[in-house]
Amino acid sequence: MRRRSLAALAFAVSVGVVAALLTGTATAANDPGAAKANSRWLATKLKPDGTLENPFGGELPDHGLMLDVLFALYASGDGAKAEPIMKFLDDEGHASDYFTWEKLIPAPGYDKIVVGGSLAKTLVAAQVSGRDPRDVDGYDLVAETHAAIMRKGPDKGRISDYSKNPDLAGSVSNDANTFGQALGVIGLAAAGENDRIAIDRLLAQQCSEGYFRLLFKDIPTKETGDHVTPDGRKISTCDEGKPLDLSPTDGDATGLALSALLAARKAGATGLDAPIAKTVSWLKANQTPGGGWGGGVGTEAPNTNSTGMVVQALADAGGADAAVDKGVRFLKSAQANAAADAGTKLAGDLGAIAYNPAAYEDARASGISGLDTWIRAGAQASLGLAQVGFYSLAKGDTQPPTGGNPAPTTTTTVTKSVTPPPKPKKAGTSTGVRVRTSTAIATPDAATPAARLGAYLANRLIDGDHVEVTEDGKTYVDHDATADVVLALRALDQQPDSVARASQFLLKPEAVQAYAHGAPYEQGEASYAEPLAKLVLVAEFAKADIAGQVRADLVKLRGADGEFTDTGSFADADETVERHAWAVLATAADPGPAVELLLSRQCADGTFPKHLDTVECGSGDLAATAAAVTALSARPHTDDAPPSRRPDGWSERRVSAFVSAVGALGVRPTGEGMVTGEGGEPDVALSAAVAAARQTAGLDASGTARSLGKLIKPDGGMAKGSAGETDFPTSVAAAQGVAGRPWLTAADSPLSPAVRLPLTEANPSTPVLAAEQSGSPPSWLLWGLAGLAVLLLLTVIALVFVLRRFTKKKGATP
Repeated sequence: MRRRSLAALAFAVSVGVVAALLTGTATAANDPGAAKANSRWLATKLKPDGTLENPFGGELPDHGLMLDVLFALYASGDGAKAEPIMKFLDDEGHASDYFTWEKLIPAPGYDKIVVGGSLAKTLVAAQVSGRDPRDVDGYDLVAETHAAIMRKGPDKGRISDYSKNPDLAGSVSNDANTFGQALGVIGLAAAGENDRIAIDRLLAQQCSEGYFRLLFKDIPTKETGDHVTPDGRKISTCDEGKPLDLSPTDGDATGLALSALLAARKAGATGLDAPIAKTVSWLKANQTPGGGWGGGVGTEAPNTNSTGMVVQALADAGGADAAVDKGVRFLKSAQANAAADAGTKLAGDLGAIAYNPAAYEDARASGISGLDTWIRAGAQASLGLAQVGFYSLAKGDTQPPTGGNPAPTTTTTVTKSVTPPPKPKKAGTSTGVRVRTSTAIATPDAATPAARLGAYLANRLIDGDHVEVTEDGKTYVDHDATADVVLALRALDQQPDSVARASQFLLKPEAVQAYAHGAPYEQGEASYAEPLAKLVLVAEFAKADIAGQVRADLVKLRGADGEFTDTGSFADADETVERHAWAVLATAADPGPAVELLLSRQCADGTFPKHLDTVECGSGDLAATAAAVTALSARPHTDDAPPSRRPDGWSERRVSAFVSAVGALGVRPTGEGMVTGEGGEPDVALSAAVAAARQTAGLDASGTARSLGKLIKPDGGMAKGSAGETDFPTSVAAAQGVAGRPWLTAADSPLSPAVRLPLTEANPSTPVLAAEQSGSPPSWLLWGLAGLAVLLLLTVIALVFVLRRFTKKKGATP
């Protein structure tokens, strides 16, 4: 869904070229390829359980470095490789080993001593990895981070090390520093819960020159009040500490603090423009001639670790393109690469990044020594190569930015001033989808929900044929959202003129090249599987001749194992099941091994995981499962009704997988056909996806259509839940649910369902859905009775263990 950014760049490239020529400025160059190379190397250093050995010894792994690696992997688009880390911390219950003293001092009560900075870092890691930050290892990390912010006393506003047990308060020395403070501000901003006293305490760590110091330092004072300790001391501001040499400069702290201020501002905090500007100015002024930055005391010399942190923040802030470019060149000067190191001692460590260029040169001759230093350097250096800001990381927007490729040498004339966004985002996540410039389509109040939603979506098509999104004063075309609107309107059977015009827009050669091949922004050949798949379906709905060529381009991306692999600088490394499902749908006539690959990824409970490279799982993702069910069910269109027996060519494995997946979808919907999300609120988009998949399988999901119809807003759109403002992406996703049918069964669809449940022929899968249709206990109960007694016993034993641990953790939460 991220392809709208490349489409925007293709649409706007001539404007950008002209602007560069007029102003003489360059676009800051990131290097996603270099970031990915480092991520691949970092991932190989993780143990199978996701841990890294602590260089200081002891029983506990190096949790902090593990999370640094996690941030780097997600920033490069390789987040799936970090899943073992969060599995270890969350699923296996080791997160609290990091942010409490439970394992440090294994005695009663020490699990109630909290390490504030570690807690904040774990919160951000949970958000970056897509985990529920309110339930990690039994802890609500958002609430815990708020609780770690002292509300009074000398440490007011400080994200602190503290004891929940007053009897152990004397055991704790508050060593929390600016790193933890900044991470806490980032995590709370991403959660939509800015805590102003924490932001203000962070600002007190900034000196008037613009830099941030690392440590909180107290000084003698004659002041009185709550902020003064009984022995007459207070925590100094950065400027107050300078005369006593308590406020040395620190590049790492300054870079991370800048990321925190940017996050807080994006989340609505005010009064931060001047501090941010001062920070940017100081960092630009203190870049070394070689392009690097140093850290704090003991690490003042320029190094890749500090430079990566600074470059990431400056790229996020904007206005420092030249400094960012020099910083990237410094980082790459210390990275092992195929061109230079094929015959050196680094040939087996391509992508690795040394602490500085000198260490890299030494390693070329003698190999890597001090592996821990290379991992630490690479984890932060990679952030500077990928240039995805911490707020974007925490919000799940982990696609690399587009600034790294030089502008093409040829230009195309365009008639409207459309500029690219600052960095790629998933379709529809920006603020402000523009409304059509022509007369709005109106619907009477008595119109059906489908008609009202159809009019709402059509009114979001600029000039009646494409979606544009405005962000930070910049407007750009969103090809991906346009394709989604076409399919949504097909499902609704509404606005045929808009469907025809938008389809025509998407199928123009220049749009196909921009959306599916990144032209002209890609410097070499490139093809993207999900955009190609959607274009195939749009073209086949419209009976356009271009469908065959687009499908041929898609098939070229399919490997012998059935996986579709993007090519190009902006290749999508986030191999999700939903992305794979689109490709399977677009090649339904000849899916090859793609179906078998999908079947091999099914989880034990019948669901499918979010990511295709998840080989084994107990339980997966509901949206991914809905996508997999639709892909498994599809066949080239035929007027024949889908049979209630095993289709010709289907293996027993495919039948069993399909039936169990549909059964798993039947577990979550309530009596009104809605699926609830966080906080028990109905999840509109997920409810629609589940309903569409079940309807594809021949099951009744009309309750979802009735429930969603009641949630239509006065403007015809939908909110994310049962309340709130109209949300464009949710409105698009809701279409199949509101229509009461999937686009797969819409008029002129190139596909149709291959089977209708429940099955009537004798096979082991039949009872699962038959029971659900007859009102018997739900399929997920019956499935567990089909010869899985041993597995059930093991599950019960594990559940007892987890509940005991969960109860223990909950008892530690205020």
